[in-house]
Order: sequence, then structure tokens, then C-alpha cells
Amino acid sequence: MSPTLSDYALNRRRFLTTVLAGSAVLTLGDLVLPRVARAAAAGPFTLPPLPYANDALSPVISANTIGFHYGKHHQGYATKLNELVAGSPMADQSLEAIIKATAGKADQAAIFNNAAQVWNHTFYWNSLKPKGGGKPTGALAEWIDKSFGDYDKFKAEFTKAATGQFGSGWAWLIKDGDKLAVTKTGNADTPIAHEQKPLLTVDVWEHAYYLDYQNRRADYVAAVLDNLLNWEFAAKNLVG
Repeated sequence: MSPTLSDYALNRRRFLTTVLAGSAVLTLGDLVLPRVARAAAAGPFTLPPLPYANDALSPVISANTIGFHYGKHHQGYATKLNELVAGSPMADQSLEAIIKATAGKADQAAIFNNAAQVWNHTFYWNSLKPKGGGKPTGALAEWIDKSFGDYDKFKAEFTKAATGQFGSGWAWLIKDGDKLAVTKTGNADTPIAHEQKPLLTVDVWEHAYYLDYQNRRADYVAAVLDNLLNWEFAAKNLVG
């Protein structure tokens, strides 16, 4: 079964069940994260804990950046989404269902933007890991060689997408049929709104890097690719 991020967006009923169970865990495919100890926002959608400590990605991404990015921006999207869907049928739906139902609808843009940003950011945190980066191995490496020619050509294409995205957005490695591809999306847009399967992502909104790199987006992207990409997460998404 393909890993999804709907497990991360617990509704209120599931959250209460988790708390009462005490030893329950929150899972994403083969990934296991600590259970949510308390609601992170008043409403059905809550954030999972980060899969590492705030300072674990330093010096590439500082604890200060994580504090604002995860604690303020990511949390802010969840809080706003809860406000927007309160009392509506969407309060009991998964993030994926909300994203697909609202994509491209001008009158529901606010719901789409906040739901997609909750999903995108959760996927981003899991696309990174301490002491990651470099070349992948195994089947994923074979897919990259088949799709791009070799790792260096993939890296150049991904870097071009990430640094060339005008304004805020995301760079993605996706599975596209029988090959892999690099794509980019603006603002809150996400591959799952276009029936594409993401394997990993890098956030290129300014709040992802400005405290550490100021306007040097290219330096941030290079550092993430070389030191933080979570190829194990990408490999699980490839086969899931």
C-alpha cells in the first residue's frame, strides 16, 4: 500500500483514542513516530512530532530555523486549517481527500493552501535526516540512473528546479509511470493534487532557509542535497 500522510493528520476522535491507549504509535508506512502526547492545535488536525531533535540538522539547518519553520509556520497552517473546516464534513476527512477535493477551486483556495502546506511540510521533514544526502544505493540508485543517466545528472536537474522556482515553492523527486522525474510546484501546490507520486521534497520557501542563508538559496539547496536528503524515506515511497 502506498505510504500516505493522512496518518499524520489525526482527527479528534483518533487523537483521543491515542491518548487513552497510552502506548499507541503513529505510523506512516514503515516509518514509526512517537505517539502524539497532546493536541497541537484546537481542532481535528494536529502535527506529528519531528522525526529528530530541533538541532539534529545543524549546521545545515539550525535549531533556530526549525523552531520558526516547524513551530510557527507549519503549526500555523494546521491551526488555520482547523478554523476553516470547523463544523464542516471536511473536519472528518484526510488531508489527501481535502487537497484533492479543493485543488483548482478558487472559492476553496484557502482550505487547499493550508491543507497542502500541512501535508507538504510533514513530507519535507521526513525527506531530511541527520547525516543524510549523497548518492542513494540499491534499487533507488538504479531508478535514478535509468531515469536521469546518473546521480550527478539527477542532482543538476533537481538543483535547477529548486533554485529556479520563482518565488515560494517546492522541488520534488516523483515517480512518473516507469521512471523518476524532477518537478517543482509554486506556493502550496503539491504533486498529490496532480495524481503524481512524490518520493522526497525540498522546501524553497524563504522561511525554510533565510535565517541561515539569507538570499543564498543555492547554498541551502546544495547543503541539503549533500548532507540531509533521506534516501531511505524516498526508497520506501518508491516501493510502497
